[in-house]
Amino acid sequence: MSRATGHTAAAEGQGGPPSQPRRGVRGHPWLTLLTLSVGAMMVSLDGTIVTVAQPAMQADLDASLTGIQWVTNGYLLAVAALLIAAGRLGDRYGHRTVFLVGAAGFTAASVAIGASGSLGWVITLRVLQGVFGALMQPATLGLLRTAFPAERLNMPIAVRSAVIAASTAAGPVVGGLLVEHASWSWVFFLNVPLGAIALALGATVLRDVRAERPPGRLDLTGMAVLGAALCLFVAGLATVADQGRPDGRTLALLAAALLLGAFFTWWERRTPDPLVPPRLFRSVRFSVGVLAMLAMSFVMFGAPFVLIFYLQNVLGLAPAESGVRVLGLTLLMIVGAPFAAMWISRSGPRAPVVAGLLVTAAAMCALSRLDAQSGTAETTLCFLLLGLGFSPVMVGATKLVITSAPVELSGVAGGMQQTAMQVGGSLGTATAGALVAAHAASALPAALAAEGARIAPGALDTAVRAVAVGLAPEPGTVDMAHAALTDISRTVFLEGMQHALLATAAVAALGAVAGLFAGPGRAGAEHPGRGRTK
Repeated sequence: MSRATGHTAAAEGQGGPPSQPRRGVRGHPWLTLLTLSVGAMMVSLDGTIVTVAQPAMQADLDASLTGIQWVTNGYLLAVAALLIAAGRLGDRYGHRTVFLVGAAGFTAASVAIGASGSLGWVITLRVLQGVFGALMQPATLGLLRTAFPAERLNMPIAVRSAVIAASTAAGPVVGGLLVEHASWSWVFFLNVPLGAIALALGATVLRDVRAERPPGRLDLTGMAVLGAALCLFVAGLATVADQGRPDGRTLALLAAALLLGAFFTWWERRTPDPLVPPRLFRSVRFSVGVLAMLAMSFVMFGAPFVLIFYLQNVLGLAPAESGVRVLGLTLLMIVGAPFAAMWISRSGPRAPVVAGLLVTAAAMCALSRLDAQSGTAETTLCFLLLGLGFSPVMVGATKLVITSAPVELSGVAGGMQQTAMQVGGSLGTATAGALVAAHAASALPAALAAEGARIAPGALDTAVRAVAVGLAPEPGTVDMAHAALTDISRTVFLEGMQHALLATAAVAALGAVAGLFAGPGRAGAEHPGRGRTK
């Protein structure tokens, strides 16, 4: 297949459209952004819409709680394991091709899941859906990188971030309506029109810009080892989130993941065509971008994991009411992203990333002071502040990552950005859940003993699990009046929540310190890159 040759801007980070004239809609930057936004919307919406459908799926498929959890876990593990490998495939074969394959496969898998009648098939197809979702995500960043020149890249990143935030927030609402008025299958059938639009636009609009440097061999060993390491790592953290504390299985999974990670590092330094070239991390700006994304996603996923129990089980809000309290977070991310892009265009990403993480840390400190009497205004203001912090970090960290890599590694860079979000989110969820559970296990017996109350034999673990999610233990497990037991349980939970939220604040502050090393000015030209179009 012949390819026309063109050149991207010589400076790294200026990997925009080639200099040859554009004909028709093929390669049009803003139509490219529209196409990629539809793909990002489909994947982001699916990430939260399925959660609402799980109770209906459990009843319809006669599934156990553990079984239905694998509907989500199987998808997440597939995505986490393959993001970087998918980015490398895009660098080699073209991000347009990988995006179209991902969109087609994601849509087909969605149809098959909706038509499935057994839990086993649903889980298997969700894993397959995760594989195709992993293909799409790095491709969107790789295609954005080559569609816009560096000086115009901030706003497209902001638009993409806003679409992801809006889709993630809309998932539970849309899912609830579909389950209530149709069935859980329509949660998956919804991807059919979105997939059709993404495929039609993608085939018409998208254009690849590939590196002139011929790609080396695919690092199949690196792909397998890294995929297995990430899969084991996320699976180990998931056991902490499910159980509230690590156990022998958790330690075994994490130990295996660390061993594979060490082998992967050794292998990448040895092989001539590594999956993740070590030279990427010689760029301080790239490393800072990855660390900032880790810190932000740690907070973004860890804090809500605890706060949703506070809103529903301590304040007694209905799911819809708790969603309204958190709405300010989403709105500020959507509205704030374009303003963050303009700020980054003027000053470069360092100041916005550092300021955003410091605001995030302040928001977490404010949230840690909430109690059982906190009102709507107080909680809403805290979530607004949190959204204000997230916006510049999301846009600035993404800009640092994808513009600090040469054009031929834009897919790997996009995969690293997405993997940082997955790993940071898993770490945040596991850490927050474990801190609350650990405090409940240590503080509840002492608090009950101080009141002269006794726990029924063998009921301590059950009582701790209840308190770790903001509930009072079941009647009969503790010889105490229910009202007094509820007060003690809430106090213990709120103390644990405070520890968890202050821990996330510390992580955000550490991310801000790392952001100081990004260097002043706009994203710089560290790696020259030339490209060819297809």
